[in-house]
Amino acid sequence: MKREPRLLLEKGCDSLLLSIEIFNRPHDRGRVSSTLILLNHAFEMFLKAALIHRGGRIREARANQTIGFDTCVRRGLTAGGQKFLTEEQALLLQSINGLRDAAQHDLLEISEGQLYMHAQAGITLFRDLLKDVFGQDLVDRLPERVLPISTSPPKNLTALFESEVSEIKKLLRPGKRRNIEAEARIRPLVILDSAIRGEKGQPSAADLRRIKADLSSGKSWQNIFKGVSAIEITADPAGPALSLRLTKREGIPIQLVPEGTPDASVVAVKRVDELGYYSLGAKQLAEKVGLTTPKALAVVNHCDIRANAEYYREFKIGKSLFKRYSPKAVEAVKSALKKETIEEIWSKQHVNACRVGT
Repeated sequence: MKREPRLLLEKGCDSLLLSIEIFNRPHDRGRVSSTLILLNHAFEMFLKAALIHRGGRIREARANQTIGFDTCVRRGLTAGGQKFLTEEQALLLQSINGLRDAAQHDLLEISEGQLYMHAQAGITLFRDLLKDVFGQDLVDRLPERVLPISTSPPKNLTALFESEVSEIKKLLRPGKRRNIEAEARIRPLVILDSAIRGEKGQPSAADLRRIKADLSSGKSWQNIFKGVSAIEITADPAGPALSLRLTKREGIPIQLVPEGTPDASVVAVKRVDELGYYSLGAKQLAEKVGLTTPKALAVVNHCDIRANAEYYREFKIGKSLFKRYSPKAVEAVKSALKKETIEEIWSKQHVNACRVGT
């Protein structure tokens, strides 16, 4: 192995060992954040070592910095002879990366079951990739006794999420309203769910308010966190360590998200029922926002809603073309109307139309 990938790999293994060490720490001060930050760093160093080892580059021409985490994942998925990742492995990587962002830049309250799941699944993935890419066994890099230890490892994601949601609902009960603590516990659930669905970034304040309202109203977590229903935990006792992997349920396809897609990660669980998601025609959209169809379409044009794949899609069925909007388009139109009145938007669109006509 050449010097640069060897040194990067050693750095990644160092961070992995420190992540495990902090996970097993007998006290909790800084434990969660440090575990996630170091686990993410271990994978970033590994990904860069693997790309160079396979003949790729981690620096663009004349760039001062190396490529970022998402670019490493994308190249590990698609770059010809450099490819060494599966879509399912990429799902786990982008969820770990999202948790790291929240741990480093925001408030994150994650249960012991969730932390164990991500730590053990991360180590399993690191071990799998180390074997596939470099032909090395993790036990040769780490002492055999070094493993994440949990007195109550999660059996499946359903039980884990039900337990999490139950605790969050307690924080949201009337008379308590511990909103900051509730949001800190909701955040890792949203990050996992979003990473699976291919959405990048942290949940907004509006997202957290909506989820709190949904949970308080009794809406099921399966309908709130729909992405999680697409994956499950699989475990097998391989050697002295438990192998824990996140895998998609049978029959649910995963797709590569086109590079440059706004607010998207590298891979996502593909929507099987696309027409079910894009469920609104122009008339239904107008009814949802309380406007006439022409005025609703004026807002659509004003906000360029059709340019966003989360809001709009066209379907060709036979010789017919159907223009469909998602429920997210409704929220986008309502948000636009809070900033400008429909009269202002209508006037602007009329002026623009006249200019085009001249």
